[in-house]
Amino acid sequence: MLSYATVGSNDFEKSVPFFTELLALQGVSKMFDHPRGGVMFAKDGKLVLGVLAPFNGEAATTGNGTMVAFDLPSREAVDAFHAKALELGASDEGAPGERGPGFYMAYFRDPEGNKFCACRLG
Repeated sequence: MLSYATVGSNDFEKSVPFFTELLALQGVSKMFDHPRGGVMFAKDGKLVLGVLAPFNGEAATTGNGTMVAFDLPSREAVDAFHAKALELGASDEGAPGERGPGFYMAYFRDPEGNKFCACRLG
């Protein structure tokens, strides 16, 4: 069971506004500024995503094969989330569509190259 995910950032002036606006589509907002640098985002008091400076103090990099998926309430929400991500500067990694029976997904990379999926299962 996944509790929350984190991604690294080298440019909080870009990444924090990107995620603040994108996650707001699903009622997710900033919970607190992280003392190491970055922000923790939450919904209904539960952590969802951290956009942070790496713990080791080195530059943030994207993980090869790493992806975070957001379970959204409808196919329309997947479409809107993906479109908003692209509007905010994300790159398209796969337009919204059926990837298998009951698997509706869309993929994008944030401005720093981290890969995400917006999905509706079922």
